[in-house]
Amino acid sequence: MLDIASISGIVAAVGVMVGVVFTVMELRNLVKQRQTDIIVNLYSVFATEEFQKEMFTLMTDTEVKDYNTFRKKYAVNVPPTGLFFEEVGVLLSRNLADIGLISNLFGPLAIGLWEKSKPITEDARKQLNSPGFGSGFEYLYKELQKRQQLASKTA
Repeated sequence: MLDIASISGIVAAVGVMVGVVFTVMELRNLVKQRQTDIIVNLYSVFATEEFQKEMFTLMTDTEVKDYNTFRKKYAVNVPPTGLFFEEVGVLLSRNLADIGLISNLFGPLAIGLWEKSKPITEDARKQLNSPGFGSGFEYLYKELQKRQQLASKTA
């Protein structure tokens, strides 16, 4: 038969286990909430008229094929849209943003802009002797491509 000390020890152990499980579940929810907050903050930049105009201008520009032409035409080393997607890619690479949300909100435009800017970025890497230039944006592109390929296989 169990005595009172044994029963209280078992109850205490069960209580600790329940507390640990609850804490782990709460931490997971906090991580998801933080990732959602990050994406919402990014989308508030993405949805601005200024951002959308710049994105459209860059996507439809047929004259710029290399980094020097880009810098002369736009008088910047990197456009804010490029910096935006660089940031998204870095957050994704560090597991601070959810690929599902990123794909749903930015996917097609990020893919299109990377494909348009890839030759310019590669030229900039050579000219600036900076192999990591634009690597966050490139990572984002590759992850979005993987996601699209998986979706097309399951469809």
